[in-house]
Amino acid sequence: MSKVDKIIKRVFDFSLALIGLLITWPIILTAWIIASFETKSNGFFLQKRVGQDGKLFTIIKIKTMHNNKGSTVTTANDNRITKSGRFFRKYKIDELPQLINVLKGDMSFVGPRPDVPGYADKLKGEDRIILSVKPGITGPATIKYKNEEEILAKVKDPIKYNNKVIWPDKVKINKEYIKNWSLKKDIEYIIKTIKG
Repeated sequence: MSKVDKIIKRVFDFSLALIGLLITWPIILTAWIIASFETKSNGFFLQKRVGQDGKLFTIIKIKTMHNNKGSTVTTANDNRITKSGRFFRKYKIDELPQLINVLKGDMSFVGPRPDVPGYADKLKGEDRIILSVKPGITGPATIKYKNEEEILAKVKDPIKYNNKVIWPDKVKINKEYIKNWSLKKDIEYIIKTIKG
């Protein structure tokens, strides 16, 4: 992506995030209240993720689990997921607070999903192109693996399968996305995500 491409992408992201927050803030507030009551803690899930150039930032999501300690790989049958959390995840409501991350400039609407330290920050060689852009709320890899939790729930060793199969495939998909970026494709990915 050129500097001009990144400027166009940023203007698009900022404008859409601002509009999105103005429309969805009542939903975010309601979800936060419900999550706060159910988890008996702050309804926002805050976690350090790897962003552009490998810099860490704090991602903001609606809390969907009783206890976020333990494995970072979550499966569909994980007993830590709350009742409201399953609903929020199904309809992507837990992702809405990330509009704040986009507005702040930590994230983009479309791009590689931001991972916890130990994945993206360990990339080497050509694969590090993934760190040249801001991570996204959605993207081609996110769309392909929209049922990732269900996939992981069916394998014997979810962590190994994620590390050996899903993660390398995501890297390949994200590299192609960055090399062939266009605003038109970003809009198409956003529409596909909304349609489910």
